[in-house]
Amino acid sequence: MSADSVPASARDNQNIKPSGPPLFPLGRVVATPAALALLEKHGVASVTLLNRHQCGDWGDLTRHDRVANDEALVNGSRLLSAYVVKGERVWIITEAVGEDGVTRSSSCILLPQDY
Repeated sequence: MSADSVPASARDNQNIKPSGPPLFPLGRVVATPAALALLEKHGVASVTLLNRHQCGDWGDLTRHDRVANDEALVNGSRLLSAYVVKGERVWIITEAVGEDGVTRSSSCILLPQDY
């Protein structure tokens, strides 16, 4: 069974520790009220998901999206992670590198319907 076909309940583990150093700066971190409410309701610390995202644990993404993120670490495009919290998806999007060629201005924690 591939990671893409694992049932959400089996992937719903937010206690995974990130491994390795941060791969990119998060910039200013913001979150939508709905995403914060979901995380609070289920006792998931936003910093846990942010750490996973920043260390390259992209969560519950297709192979195509994981490859796109790995390429974004090199070419500076936007980064997306998706985590399952009690059956609901939470996204983290980090903006592309800015005009200076280095800085990523912000990261946002949101629900897909907030996009």
